[in-house]
Amino acid sequence: MFNPIKNRYKRLFSFLGLVLLTFLVVTRVAPVAANYIDCRGTALPCPYPVYQTNENLYISPSPMLPSEVVQRNTQTLQSNDVQTLLAQGKTNYDAGRFSDAAIAYQQALDHYEQTGDRLNQALSFNHLSLTYQELGQWQQAEAAIYQSLNLLKNQSNAGILAQALNTQGSLQLATGQTETALKTWQEAEKAYAQAKDEMGVLGSKINQAQALQSLGMFRRSLNIIEQVQQALKTQPNSSIKATGLHSLGLIWQAIGNLQQSQNVLKESLAVAQSLNSASDISAALFSLGNTARGLEEMPTALQYYLRAAETATNPLSQVEAQLNQLKLLIHLKWFTDAWSLLPSIQNHLGNLPPSRDAIYAQVNFAESLMQLLEVQPTNSKNIPRYQDIAQLLAKAVQQAKTLNDQKAESLALGTLGKLYTTTQQWSEAQSLTQQALILSERINATDISYQWQWQLSQVLTHNGKIESELSEARRESALAANQQAVDTLKSLRSDLVAMNPDVRFSFQEQIEPIYRNFVSLLLQSPSQEHLKQARNVIESLQLAELENFFRTPCLKAKAEQIDTVIEQGDARAAVIYPIILPDRLAVIVSLPGQPLNHYSTKLPQTAVEETISQMRQTMSLAFSQQEGILVSQKVYDWLIRPIEAQLVKQGIKTLVFVLDGVLRNVPMAALHDGQQYLIEKYSIALTSGLQLLEPRSLKQLQLRSLTGGLTEPRQGFSALPGVEEEVRQISAKIPSEILLNDKFTRAALENRIDALPVAVVHLATHGEFSSKPEKTFLLTWDERLNVNTLSQLLKTREQKNPQPIELLILSACQTARGDKRAALGLAGLAVRSGVRSTLATLWSVNDQSTAKTIVEFYRHLVQKDANRAEALRQAQLSVLKQKQYQHPYYWAPFVLVGNWL
Repeated sequence: MFNPIKNRYKRLFSFLGLVLLTFLVVTRVAPVAANYIDCRGTALPCPYPVYQTNENLYISPSPMLPSEVVQRNTQTLQSNDVQTLLAQGKTNYDAGRFSDAAIAYQQALDHYEQTGDRLNQALSFNHLSLTYQELGQWQQAEAAIYQSLNLLKNQSNAGILAQALNTQGSLQLATGQTETALKTWQEAEKAYAQAKDEMGVLGSKINQAQALQSLGMFRRSLNIIEQVQQALKTQPNSSIKATGLHSLGLIWQAIGNLQQSQNVLKESLAVAQSLNSASDISAALFSLGNTARGLEEMPTALQYYLRAAETATNPLSQVEAQLNQLKLLIHLKWFTDAWSLLPSIQNHLGNLPPSRDAIYAQVNFAESLMQLLEVQPTNSKNIPRYQDIAQLLAKAVQQAKTLNDQKAESLALGTLGKLYTTTQQWSEAQSLTQQALILSERINATDISYQWQWQLSQVLTHNGKIESELSEARRESALAANQQAVDTLKSLRSDLVAMNPDVRFSFQEQIEPIYRNFVSLLLQSPSQEHLKQARNVIESLQLAELENFFRTPCLKAKAEQIDTVIEQGDARAAVIYPIILPDRLAVIVSLPGQPLNHYSTKLPQTAVEETISQMRQTMSLAFSQQEGILVSQKVYDWLIRPIEAQLVKQGIKTLVFVLDGVLRNVPMAALHDGQQYLIEKYSIALTSGLQLLEPRSLKQLQLRSLTGGLTEPRQGFSALPGVEEEVRQISAKIPSEILLNDKFTRAALENRIDALPVAVVHLATHGEFSSKPEKTFLLTWDERLNVNTLSQLLKTREQKNPQPIELLILSACQTARGDKRAALGLAGLAVRSGVRSTLATLWSVNDQSTAKTIVEFYRHLVQKDANRAEALRQAQLSVLKQKQYQHPYYWAPFVLVGNWL
């Protein structure tokens, strides 16, 4: 989960600026899209005695924690000695030996202070600030860069000032001061321009683009990135250009535009090949492998890693590529190939000098070995076993102590604790995990702290006992540790992907369980406080999923709690929160003016998912209506039956579902109680959490629509002949501007959305929702409009037109087949676009029945007393009542997401 490659690229970009006075990119966004820990190794003696106990391994943990680094040495130095110190500092910094680097820079600084050389003092402080940032010593880093900038106040060297400002910006971003970092990098850009350093200007622009992404200013960010990309293309081929294009490709990768990342990285590779620069070629191949994995081009990714290893100019780059290759082989379950790669990796790890990266290498390798032994144990004498993994990690811990690197030590100790959980040595696992947590919290390394908090909770709840046998004290300790993990994740939010872009691919395995386990612990004693807390945790999970999907924060506009909306605007609505847990399906229900209700059904998660999959299948015409009813009745019994009487008693008219996981893939309208469908009793709406964007009723508005669509076949998609009649009848219900066929282009759509004060945007065109943003799109006449582009287009409207888009209608879309989390794309678009509610289809429906449903929806929407959810209900009922359309295939896929008023 932790991604140290980010740090190595940050060091690379920093020193390009410091040494060459040219191109500096201090990046907080992690530049590598894969669960690949940057790696190197060493061969120091094992620091812990290793014992064999009952076929399990025990390594006695050390109680010693590292002390502060960097002791001053005021010995007078000659000029050439100072240059040697600076060179040593750079060498140590590049190699990840930050404590040694800090000592060398401090000694050089002492000399410059004695000689009164203010400019070189400023440079030395700048070096020290970067080094302290790597060590997590934030106060020292801030003090050093303050001193550097203070010394430069009366100096005229704009290039050095620009470097110091870049360093200050990276510190500000790392400590959560994103807006301040943006302003600082704008100052750095001016300083680089004054120094006539064109590449430095481009580097500062890249930093600004990343800050703008963090602030949610996506269009401004993309404009800057595109400007930089064009500027780099005009530069003559050089190593700096190859590095610049490489970094730009990594940024495209980090913000989720993998196709663009691949294109730019290929340009970097071409430049490197023209220069015959083996190191740049290897670096480009390595990153292309990561991007290919993100695009799920697995064989291509493996080939890139293989070529990167073959062209690498140093053992570090070679072993990095091999370790990524190993992780991908394990992911693909190509275990024979994975086992065969181990000897080569072990050999290269042993040849690496001591450094932070050597520690990360051993941790990475240990993680892969644990995965291999878990899925495919082996009796071969030549294959590493748990004892060997323990020695590898113990060596890493000792190496971290030698380097005084607390972050690396925390990572190694925590992973060693993870190994002990695998061998069920709970006491040792707890001790090591606590030591790792102390270290990470000491240096505010939240990007790994949450892992140890979660691991500690797991250890406390799995200490050889089943849940019912846990003591109350142990349960409370586990709950507290899990709470800390969730709180830490919430504080990271959009930085979660920035720390490690592969979180997008490992979210289900490494992030989601933290939230679900916390809910499970809370519901073991379901007090009202715990029920409210569980509800909030599920909302946090849903928001984290969406931010992981988009790689940026989603909810920026003013929002209101659903409970408040119900109390003030719709006292006949109930909110239902189904929660899928490993051993049960839990449901929390919020009724107006009542305490929260809670009930659950004991059954494994796999059984829930299988039933939901069956229900989705029976929605097709390949199954009879009765076959579908049998399955949907089972889901009704889980979700609705236990609360049915109270819903009737309170006169509930609308059910608002906050759906979890695979439940998003099936329409709640099609649940059946044995007598009738749920839609025949209630209006139904979906929402992604506890908040709605400034909800208001459409009764207050003069409805006007911008309607776009395709009737003709385009880009391999079939014609939609019913769209023309659908559009004609819509325009008869409410005033509409129509963009049909060749008039329905991206440019035209963008122009009319910005210009027209419409409350409704209706797009009758092919589209697909997927769990991957690059595969979620709508079809226009001239292109596929991906979800990022569409959501930004809709979101930008708010800055130009005071009237928000109240309703987005997508009447010919479907969720991707075979993708269990495909509906995440719909939820993501609904939230990210800023529209108040979205009406869409879960599968592509018969053209004529779609037109009938949509026209009926508009007919009821314009009536005086109707709200959005009731208008949809009436439209679905009108289709359901027609004999030829009674099957749920025709009427059930329409879902309303967001505000139902």
